Amino acid sequence: MTIIDDDSPSSTLPRRQLGRFLRERREGTGFTIAEAAKLVDLSRAVLQRIETGQIQKVRQQDVHALCEVYDVAEDETAIAVDLAARGRAKTWHHVYGGLYGSAFTMYIGLEAAARRLSTYHEQHLPGLLQTAEYARAIIRAFPEFTSSEVDRRVEHRMKRQAIVTRKTNPVQMEVLLHISALHRVIGGPRVMAAQLRHVAELSKRPNITVRIVPYSAGLTWGMPFGPFIILDFDRPAKGDPVEPPIVFIEGGAAQDVYLEKPNEVRFYHELHTAIQGVSLGEIESRNLLRQIAKEHERGER
Repeated sequence: MTIIDDDSPSSTLPRRQLGRFLRERREGTGFTIAEAAKLVDLSRAVLQRIETGQIQKVRQQDVHALCEVYDVAEDETAIAVDLAARGRAKTWHHVYGGLYGSAFTMYIGLEAAARRLSTYHEQHLPGLLQTAEYARAIIRAFPEFTSSEVDRRVEHRMKRQAIVTRKTNPVQMEVLLHISALHRVIGGPRVMAAQLRHVAELSKRPNITVRIVPYSAGLTWGMPFGPFIILDFDRPAKGDPVEPPIVFIEGGAAQDVYLEKPNEVRFYHELHTAIQGVSLGEIESRNLLRQIAKEHERGER
């Protein structure tokens, strides 16, 4: 992990993620806050503040003790303890490489907790909207993955999609998608046709908006900065702290970047608005998805 320090207040992201992780593990084991706090010799109020990310310096021994109570695996316990150690870092660009592996990944945890995702993509369709065959073709492009690893990753990606397809309180998602991604043949014409039709159908859901950026839009302001995802979170319960939005920029061969400074998040909202301004409308975008799907089908013959 790379940290870019400054004189700003401490970052909220590590302790927010730690608190979310501990709360989910506690609820998964059926403990109340009072019960769990008593088992590790903490007050109920302190554990509640840890779970809501309000304590800047969480003692590593307390995190380790909680993980023992919740029967957390050793690798995830090590990650949670590491988050506690970084809880007092100054505001920084959060750059995580392969540190957050297995089931406990930084982005996946944030994605699952988000209320709204505002995204821009150029190379391929976002994972939450992918078919299994399309996802498999993308994951197979990485030669280091074995067949079994590809299968596990595809399965995990499909499970992630529940946050936008569930009946109760699905995540709101606005996708701005450059038209070049619709023409890039991933997995073959048949896979592409099925993928585009799948997105067209998903775009009819009230919580999912898909808008295409046509070639005629040129290189409008916002596009040179590349793909990004803005994550907004639910309004907290009374008395809980407000969870600020975050911008996630996937690093690819480099490292992933998380931005949380208000001016940085505001800048990416402005980029999103600029790209949105040159995008096609929802119905026109849906029709275009179906039209290009037909073109892929003709190319298969």
